[in-house]
Amino acid sequence: MSMETNRRSQQEIDLARSEGYERRDADVSTLLKFGFWLGVILVVVMLAMWGMFSVFGKTQKLGPPASPFESADVRVLPPAPRLQVTPVLDLKNYRDSQWEQLETYGWVDKEGGVVRIPIERAMDLVLERGLAAEKPVGGAKPLSK
Repeated sequence: MSMETNRRSQQEIDLARSEGYERRDADVSTLLKFGFWLGVILVVVMLAMWGMFSVFGKTQKLGPPASPFESADVRVLPPAPRLQVTPVLDLKNYRDSQWEQLETYGWVDKEGGVVRIPIERAMDLVLERGLAAEKPVGGAKPLSK
């Protein structure tokens, strides 16, 4: 078995050194043909796209472009039922009602005797009285201190 590779003659090596490049690596005529046909294909594709856009432009009218600067009077509302017509006002009213429940006294369950108190007052009462301890479950005895 021979380990010999395809070696060049000394004459070919000297010719390549004198020219500054190897002639058999790149075929210039093939590269030029490739570039020419690539350019032809690009021109054909661009002409096809131009024709397609002109046909679509004539058959499908899109109207004027949308503008983000239109006034609120021109705005078209969606069809009924509109579930939230004024979301900013609705959010303000909701937050006000929640704040009122957090900051005022009132009945939660009048028959059961359950009331609500303001948060600040509830925190003061917890500081004064401490948290309520849970009753032991089952017959367990509470831990002594």
